Amino acid sequence: MRARLAVAGVDSSTQSTKVQLRDLSSGDLLGMGRAPHPTTTPPRSEQDPRAWWRALVASFREALATCADEIEVRAVSVAGQQHGMVILDQAGEVIRPAKLWNDTESAAESSDLVAGRARWWAEAVGSVPVASFTVTKLLWLCHNEPLSYERIARVLLPHDWLTYQLTGQFVTDRGDASGTGYWSPTEGEWRADLLTRCLPRRSAQDWSRALPEVLGATEAAGPIRPEAADELCLSHEVIIGPGTGDNMAAALGIGLGNGDTAVSIGTSGTVFSVRDHPVADGSGCVAGFADATGRFLPLVCTLNATLVTEAIARLVGVDVLDLDELASTEPAGARGMVLVPYLAGERTPNRPHSTGTLTGIRTDVSRSQLARAAFEGVVCGLLDGLDALEAVTGKATGRTFVVGGGARSLTYTQLLADLSNRRVTVPAEDEIVAFGACVQAAAVAAGADLELVAKGWGAGSGPVLEPDPNVDRDTIRATYTRARGIQT
Repeated sequence: MRARLAVAGVDSSTQSTKVQLRDLSSGDLLGMGRAPHPTTTPPRSEQDPRAWWRALVASFREALATCADEIEVRAVSVAGQQHGMVILDQAGEVIRPAKLWNDTESAAESSDLVAGRARWWAEAVGSVPVASFTVTKLLWLCHNEPLSYERIARVLLPHDWLTYQLTGQFVTDRGDASGTGYWSPTEGEWRADLLTRCLPRRSAQDWSRALPEVLGATEAAGPIRPEAADELCLSHEVIIGPGTGDNMAAALGIGLGNGDTAVSIGTSGTVFSVRDHPVADGSGCVAGFADATGRFLPLVCTLNATLVTEAIARLVGVDVLDLDELASTEPAGARGMVLVPYLAGERTPNRPHSTGTLTGIRTDVSRSQLARAAFEGVVCGLLDGLDALEAVTGKATGRTFVVGGGARSLTYTQLLADLSNRRVTVPAEDEIVAFGACVQAAAVAAGADLELVAKGWGAGSGPVLEPDPNVDRDTIRATYTRARGIQT
């Protein structure tokens, strides 16, 4: 029997690596695997990149083992957590653990970089750097670990490093590059001059040599290295796509178009849309990223999403599924209890040193009330992000999607519909980032258009939730806004 032609999509996130194997033509899921990453806790959130490779190998082998049919993998693409700082020496070896996007130790450096120059940053690179951005982590390294800083020969993002392990090539894509703080979506090039201006003791030429080549949307990074192919049990003929950032891959995975909005509820939360023109928000709320297709992906990020409900679940002694059930038994508004969910600091608004605040607690407090307040606090924070996004890009007129681990929660998804007063589509695919990486891999393998592949595979299809007209969304959001105002 002839082997089915397939592609592989990798989602290397903060918590784990997921691999999907899909039929090259139909997009049917053929196999999947998952392996965890070491746990991280902000403000210092770091991981050894070599742990990502071990997780990739383990999850790839599991995915292959779950295939019912014989398959021939033609292409692989990697989507990874944005912003992380991976630094290599002249021999291509990792110098120190990677600082991840949710590491907030560079908060002081971000303040120094931005002071009085927020508009300048937005116009130069589309975004105003906060502690999440790679550029702030490089300045932190210069200040705190000068010997490591002096050894830098290459600066990569997490997905770049995995692509390097697969191909031996130092490459990236425009979507992930746009989250560094030193690549311009408008100009489509690295700003090595900006790095020289902001970071001492290295010339623009030094930085230019340290930065990866930026590939086109469906440009192959190269053939797989034989050693990597053998370790992953793949053919030496496999080609590797350019990869991208996780939010950009999610946009591919739901077929996000102009006028559509996506809300991602994972460890962190993001709200983003696709636009034909670049965005530059001097307030710093909206990051003017590029997407993985050649367009642009304005995005707002919050640091606190499912990690909040996971923490509250531990506090009340239940698992997250039971917390979801508890919250569903409580009336909307949690009887006036409000949780401002800045448990890990916050990025939007930019409060890296803040903590959570619980208000409206009374003697009749119950576990279900606290559960409801946790879910509502996270969603209200995301809707603050949606308001900030639409203040810059204009009111969205298309579909609204919810993705990420929180999309499997009935409470999160219905609350998003209720408090936004929008119809919300829940895509049928659970692992939307890995799905988007598969879309890219298929386009690279077949020489096809990304959007046509996504459409042909049914990207973004799924049930639609209607907002409950009986929920007093205005009062709930106003109560949250007041609580947020007194939070420090």
